[in-house]
Amino acid sequence: MATSHATAEVTKSVNWKEHIELVMAVLSGILIMAAWLSGKNGADNTSIALYVIAFLIGGYAKAKEGIEETIENKELNVEMLMVFAAVGSALIGYWAEGAVLIFIFAVSGALETYTLNKSHKEISSLMELQPEEARLLLSDGSEQSVPTDSLTVGARLLVKAGERIPVDGIIRKGATSIDMSAINGESVPADKRMDDELFAGTVNISGVIEMEMTKPSSESLFQKIITMVQNAQSEKSPSQQFIERFEGRYVKVVLATVAIMLFLPHFVFGWDWTTTFYRAIVLLVVASPCALVASIMPATLAAVSNGAKRGVLFKGGVHLEHLSSLNAIVFDKTGTLTTGRPVVTDFLVRDGASQDDALSLLAGIESRSNHPLAAAITAYAAEKSVELRRDFEIEEIPGSGLRARPEEGEVIAGSPRFVGIIEAQAFLDGRALALSEEGMTVVFLKDRYGILAAAALQDVLRPEAAAAVRELKKAGLRTIMLTGDNEKTAHAIAAEAGVDEYTAECLPDTKVEKVKELMTKYGAVGMVGDGINDAPALATATSGISMGEGTDVALETADVVLMKNDLTKLAYAIRLSRKMQRIVKQNVFFSIFIIVLLIISNFLQVVDLPLGVIGHEGSTILVILNGLRMLNASR
Repeated sequence: MATSHATAEVTKSVNWKEHIELVMAVLSGILIMAAWLSGKNGADNTSIALYVIAFLIGGYAKAKEGIEETIENKELNVEMLMVFAAVGSALIGYWAEGAVLIFIFAVSGALETYTLNKSHKEISSLMELQPEEARLLLSDGSEQSVPTDSLTVGARLLVKAGERIPVDGIIRKGATSIDMSAINGESVPADKRMDDELFAGTVNISGVIEMEMTKPSSESLFQKIITMVQNAQSEKSPSQQFIERFEGRYVKVVLATVAIMLFLPHFVFGWDWTTTFYRAIVLLVVASPCALVASIMPATLAAVSNGAKRGVLFKGGVHLEHLSSLNAIVFDKTGTLTTGRPVVTDFLVRDGASQDDALSLLAGIESRSNHPLAAAITAYAAEKSVELRRDFEIEEIPGSGLRARPEEGEVIAGSPRFVGIIEAQAFLDGRALALSEEGMTVVFLKDRYGILAAAALQDVLRPEAAAAVRELKKAGLRTIMLTGDNEKTAHAIAAEAGVDEYTAECLPDTKVEKVKELMTKYGAVGMVGDGINDAPALATATSGISMGEGTDVALETADVVLMKNDLTKLAYAIRLSRKMQRIVKQNVFFSIFIIVLLIISNFLQVVDLPLGVIGHEGSTILVILNGLRMLNASR
């Protein structure tokens, strides 16, 4: 399938912009070197002409950006301060210093563009996975290649081996294996058959299938992932918003101070006019908050990109920042700490009976029901390679169980109450009901001689859940589980997962009240869930975190999404957030220290314009490079 032309154009545009800024900065540097050499050889006019060209080439991008922002916001900014400083340096004859200022400013601008482009890398690669065209099946059985965005819900599509699934939908004909790594990060393909769900952007590996479109392209899971990352990259954190508000006021203060410096020192300290003007220009350079402004955004963008690469999607810088402040994490049980699908953990038969025969009978009965427990028993029989018996009709007793009439006599399958509490208690000296005490659900099979077999089922813990909880505890977070399940099951899962505390039998509003109570107790609290019933609590918590397999409502409500459904990524996301906060603090303190140091040194006349330029712009480049460390942060 062809990929999006629009995406290709965007990618080309981004590459062009990245390279042109870097080329202009390098060309400016070459011209400055040529101008300096010309000046040393006495060709002053040539030297000045080369410096002017270096000014124009190196400063064009930043000057254009500064002028456009000033017109749009009706407020001066850092870029305009740099333009004034460079022009002021040239006016007093310091052509080289002004040109070097422009050159380093251009280099820092190219670095910022590089950071932005790196942060968009994950989005670009995701968008390239979206097919632009699909094979539409017409009513006469023929196929037609049409744009994906022209399709409507209900459209029947043909997908051949090796092609990407164009839209979200379900299989209507055929069977295949699907590479789901673009969605869940798993390298092992998933087998898909009739009525199984398909997601746009995944790859059909083997068979030819016909599918039915179930969601508009704009609402596909893949598109939601892209939208979430795009929103995260455009949304600014509270720290960044504060710095930007501070920048506007600070620029006015600097310009006012420089205006005073143009006259006051001459009359108060007796400086000559050249020194007074020179020191005012140096102040304009060193007091500009370039490094402070660049302290946060590059680190935030790099962290968002890092998270996206590892399957953690942040819906904005504010949510990334909030994660670092969490003191407690609340987990939903079903589908979050557990897989959300019951499995058979124990299968017991009465003494002398054949386990395979009993399982064949029970699974054969349960195979006629669509109950999740019935599906789990049937799957267990398939695992054990036991053939199902089907030589009977069944009758479903709503809320109780199933009744079958094979040739050997009537049998029933269901709860202890349905088969008889006393017989269930007596079966194998109470071993089956003991499993029930451990939080499992037990299905009994009874024939004319009494209880024949019992299957114990449980919604098992995710393989990584206990390790994820341990990691969070190491990070100093309190772990809590909230579930609508009964006390016994909740206790068993909580003990297995290792959470610090739990509350059972929670309704959605109970979860909200509990989250509010925990926020009063612990301050910032995160909530991890996957279902519609978790959405209110996700919205209430400081940080709402959804599993990637969660419902649409949970995905929409959450602030962070674990796309690979790997709970260990939660601890990684918190470490990533905390590291970002450390880097931001380092950058802010370092940039403020350099600004104060250079301003004091200027008043004491111990720093000249060249050193001021290097100190100021050098600090800007250093904080950007420090922020870029987040791109490869692994701890």
